[in-house]
Amino acid sequence: MEEFPLFPLHTVLFPGMPLRLHIFEERYKRMISLCLERQQPFGVVLIRRGAEAMGPVAEPFPVGCTARIVQVRRLENERMNIVAVGEERFRILSLNKEALPYLVSQIELYPLANQHTNQVKQASQRLRTWLLRYVRLLIEAGKGQFDPRELPNKPASLAYLAATLLQMPTQQKQQLLVIEDTLEMVETLLVDYRREVALLKTMLDEKEQDRGSFSMN
Repeated sequence: MEEFPLFPLHTVLFPGMPLRLHIFEERYKRMISLCLERQQPFGVVLIRRGAEAMGPVAEPFPVGCTARIVQVRRLENERMNIVAVGEERFRILSLNKEALPYLVSQIELYPLANQHTNQVKQASQRLRTWLLRYVRLLIEAGKGQFDPRELPNKPASLAYLAATLLQMPTQQKQQLLVIEDTLEMVETLLVDYRREVALLKTMLDEKEQDRGSFSMN
């Protein structure tokens, strides 16, 4: 199996989700140029220890997501701005830190299991409801815009979008990325969204109360 290039980042990428990167380090300019030449994806992995740039290659978590480059803007000194889209989850089987200036690995694809059961479809509908509540509260709080018609119908795609939109620490997102079963992921997200919706509602209610209690006297 050909060794697969990895890009350790302080972010978690899910399938179907976009990723924007500024490529300025020599090792990653070389890696991305090779991916473009070969029309191949690279792997995005969350950093377990180390830094994104300037220094030894970081140590990654063992589950990541392949990323396909869909847009490139070339800049001075061979720097690039790229847009990539997550494609497939994978597990790292072995790492090679010596062959190249960047990490390469042996990987195996790691798709979500049991994506099309009735239980998954029913849980996915509940997740859709809570996701819409969450997004509407974010909009009310002035934190962006979202068109509900953009929500995907497939349970796995909806779960990946829900995991991306949720405002939580990256290590918690990594815990979502490693879940094997679709129903488990959807039900975990339901718990997270119920909690986050309650927190957002409390925050907005307190903000409204503060506004209402203001007096000119």
